[in-house]
Formats: sequence, structure tokens, C-alpha cells
Amino acid sequence: MRSLSMFNLLLLFLVAGSLVGCSSNIPPPTQKLAFSEAAINQAEAAGAVEFAPLEMRSARENLAKAREAVTKQENQKALQFAEQAEVDAKLAEAKARTAKAQMTVDVLRESIHTLKSEIRRKVNP
Repeated sequence: MRSLSMFNLLLLFLVAGSLVGCSSNIPPPTQKLAFSEAAINQAEAAGAVEFAPLEMRSARENLAKAREAVTKQENQKALQFAEQAEVDAKLAEAKARTAKAQMTVDVLRESIHTLKSEIRRKVNP
């Protein structure tokens, strides 16, 4: 009975070891790094530096961590950082676009208010 549980323990270690070995065989996430960088550039073009600076900083930091992990051949970490950088950049872009849209709405509301005031003055001189 004891030899059976030792066999199970040995089998568990072998499976765990093979899984660790598989994770180190992940290729460098070069495509994901490119997508992340493109997402950051797109967010910058949308005005995210002004309207979502925290998210942009996080995106850039995660991209830098991803690149560093690639140089250390820690490809799983690199992939995770690159994915987080892309998510942060997309969030920053969405926040920037939302802020710009809100500014447009505010300008339109002010214009409507001005037009209503002018109409009232002309109707009730």
C-alpha cells in the first residue's frame, strides 16, 4: 500500500515537472508586444495622455516589463505583461474618447441654451 502512494507521489512530481517544462517552452510573445505597442499608439492618438494619464502610464510600464521579461526569456510573464499593457491602453483610449465626447455634449448643450435664450428674447421683446 505504501509503495502505491509513493508511486502516486512520484507520478505527481513527474506531471508537475513536465508542466513546468512546457511553460518554459512558450515562444516570445512578439506579436502580442506589437499589438500592445499599437494599442498604446492608438490611445495616444486619441488623447489618452491628457484624459487618462494613469492608464497610459500603466500601459507603458507593463509594456516595458513585458520587454524586460522577454530579454530574460520569461515568456509567460512577458505575455501576461503585454496583455495587461494592451488592456490598459484600450481602457485609456476609451476614457479619452468618452471625455472628448462629453466635452462635445457640453458644448452642444451650451449652444442649445444660447439659442433658446435668443428665441425667448425675440418672442418676448
